[in-house]
Amino acid sequence: MDVILLIVGFLLTLLGIAGSFLPVLPGPIMGWFGLLLLYLTKAVPMSYTFLGITLAIAILIWILDYIIPAMGTKKYGGTKYGAIGTTIGLIIGLIAPIPLGFIIGAFLGALIGELIHDAGDFNKAIKGAIGSFLGFLASTGLKFMVAFIFTGLFVYKTIIYWDTIF
Repeated sequence: MDVILLIVGFLLTLLGIAGSFLPVLPGPIMGWFGLLLLYLTKAVPMSYTFLGITLAIAILIWILDYIIPAMGTKKYGGTKYGAIGTTIGLIIGLIAPIPLGFIIGAFLGALIGELIHDAGDFNKAIKGAIGSFLGFLASTGLKFMVAFIFTGLFVYKTIIYWDTIF
């Protein structure tokens, strides 16, 4: 049973990393569930403090994921159209077979969204698109960093308790 929890937990931490970029997956929260499964094994001693702190971090990042892009958009004069365009562009960019497509798609989506809102003012649209894009990058970077750390913690704890797991 411990091996199954370990495998599913590791897959959840990897999904947490993917969720940093995919808007439909709550990245750090999925990574935290991976840590929870690790601690539910009989081999790894339960640490409620560790789980509580990492859960608080995951929830904080989840909340900030909604605040940071809005702050970036607002600071640079962007609109909701730019934020929506960023998300649509990100999804299209992930599907597109081009290197760094999600970054290019996110920016172009923000620009198209801002151009739809401000059809006559390209300079205002580009400024708003930059704000939406920077907010997206900050939020995504933060989620990726936390999800990556959660995965690192999972691997570290697995290595430490390797003999008792197997």
